[in-house]
Order: sequence, then structure tokens, then C-alpha cells
Amino acid sequence: MSANSADGAGVLEVVLTKAGRTKIRYPAVLLSDDGIRLAVRAPWAGEGVRDFGFVRFEPGDVFTEYYWRDRWYAVKEVRAGDGTLKGWYCDITRPAVRSGAGLSVEDLDLDLWLPADGADVLRLDEDEFAASGLAESDPQAARAAVSALDALETLARTDGFTTLLA
Repeated sequence: MSANSADGAGVLEVVLTKAGRTKIRYPAVLLSDDGIRLAVRAPWAGEGVRDFGFVRFEPGDVFTEYYWRDRWYAVKEVRAGDGTLKGWYCDITRPAVRSGAGLSVEDLDLDLWLPADGADVLRLDEDEFAASGLAESDPQAARAAVSALDALETLARTDGFTTLLA
């Protein structure tokens, strides 16, 4: 299904939850939905500037986000307002669920950053993941999350994002 498909949906509301609570929600233009992978585009939805030290997300940035119904991650291509590629921010999530004009994604704390130059792939928030208790409360999901992070890191280090997002 594409943005021009029979469902008529051109905009989705992306809802990111974490630990059972809504972390953020924002409108995004639906670019494509083939039944497995969805792609949306949205401006930076956070308030003000978020400086991670290795990248700054700020008003004017544009995110092209890829979600899968059968994979435990989301990949977000981040560009500055002038179109310059900043890199890819990857969230480890449960598989995405689309219901009508809504797209729900559950964040599992682990993240990965791949800068535009391909150097210094960073695994992020492993301490938050360990503290989340997921390994005890849902060991299968915890294993899937770690496996997804490992798979993304391998793709990032071998230029596999080109194929993944094509």
C-alpha cells in the first residue's frame, strides 16, 4: 500500500510508547506501506533542541522514518533543514502496529546512532535497557531486542543501511 492507496491515508499519527506510557505523538506524512515496512516523514517533533553530544536534533530537522511489522527496530534518517544528512538514529522497538491512521511503536530503550560519515557507530542506552527489567519480565522480548541491536550494528558497520532502506 502506498500513500495513494485505497485506504486514502496521507498522514499517520505516530505514537511512541515506553514502559506503558506515551513518550511522544506526532503527525507524519505516509510515504509508503507495503504491508511489512512503512515509511513516514516528519519534522523534528521534540521541543526545542536536543543535544546528545554526538548529534543535535533541532527545529527544522526532517526525519524519514522506517518501521517494520516483523522487525524489532525502527530506523530514522535525520537531515538538517537544508537537506544535509546528519545520520541515522535507530530505536529498538517491538514490531510496529498500524491501525487506521495511527502507527504505534513501543520503545525498548536500546538505540543505535550511525553518523552520516559512517564512523563511530554508537550503541546507546544499554544501561537504561538493563535497568528496565525487561529481561526479567519478558525474557523473549529482551532477547529479541538485543538481537535487533546486534543486527543493526552489523548493518551499520557493513554499509547495509543502503540495502535496508532501499
